[in-house]
Amino acid sequence: MKKSNDQTLGEAIQELIKTYRLEDKLNRARLVKSWESVTGELISKHTEKIFVKGSKLYVKLDSDALKNELLYARTKLIKMLNESVKSEIISEIVFL
Repeated sequence: MKKSNDQTLGEAIQELIKTYRLEDKLNRARLVKSWESVTGELISKHTEKIFVKGSKLYVKLDSDALKNELLYARTKLIKMLNESVKSEIISEIVFL
């Protein structure tokens, strides 16, 4: 029989995340981590730096041609990345 204050480890972690308002930061980290699985290995190899600031994802690429191609797919990338974390984290991608 469980006492009223007993909880599983998962429940305790979720409560901790909620208490310290870490969910947004965790989702941002998940979104950055999902870049390779969303874009593929080729694009990931040309990605030098990636980070989220506010509602913008900043991506530094080593290829101007690839940057130009990704500009056309920006809307689709935003949708796919947000879906990968099941949350609306970003609304814009800036290629550097």
